[in-house]
Amino acid sequence: MNVKQLFALILLSLLCLADACASSNTATPTIPMLISSGSGANVTYSLSIKILAVMALLSVLPALLITTSAFTRIIIVFAILRQALGVPNVPSNQILLGLALIMTIYIMMPTLEKINEASIQPYMLGNISETQALENSSDFMKQFMFKHTRTADLNLFVGLAHKTVVNNDYPLFVLMPAYITSELKTAFQIGFLIFLPFLIIDLVTASVLMSMGMMMLSPMVISLPFKILFFVLVDGWVLIVTSLVTSFHV
Repeated sequence: MNVKQLFALILLSLLCLADACASSNTATPTIPMLISSGSGANVTYSLSIKILAVMALLSVLPALLITTSAFTRIIIVFAILRQALGVPNVPSNQILLGLALIMTIYIMMPTLEKINEASIQPYMLGNISETQALENSSDFMKQFMFKHTRTADLNLFVGLAHKTVVNNDYPLFVLMPAYITSELKTAFQIGFLIFLPFLIIDLVTASVLMSMGMMMLSPMVISLPFKILFFVLVDGWVLIVTSLVTSFHV
């Protein structure tokens, strides 16, 4: 089937659907088998709509993970550490992403447990609706983001959006960019502190080589073993992981 035939089939389906809605005797035409009216003004959605919503959510899940969790700070610090060591491909991207994801789950576990208790479990038992479950989940995520967002960044995006915020009730479209901006600043601050000792090793190595007249030898080749040895002796991975975890619990 070529593109023209596919387009014609879609157009024919839409025309049939419009004809079915026009010939319906109900006051408000609806798509069959998609929406079912509940008692009163409540409207419940069928399984097809729910599956479609879940699939749409899965498509934006990576973006939500990056913008609303601890993942951004962790992966940036790991990337700066790898550059400071002078081995841009070790550890590999897969290992760093896996470690960052595991640490993100570990840091976000208290928030995830609250979401499970207040949203997922009541929804699975049928005590609350999908809308209420989403509202409860977003409230806990907003609390986490607000706790780790600088006031200056919040004021910046509130001013850009021309919004008035009462009782720190920031909307998501203001809180999310403020949170990601604050996370970027914090990650680069931590990365700067990580970079300093390795920079000192590079400077000392370059000075020694120049004093010995070895101009043609790259200082990176000589300093790399010393940087790796220094990182191992101070138990660098434990220090980095501990610093990242405690930075979210302060």
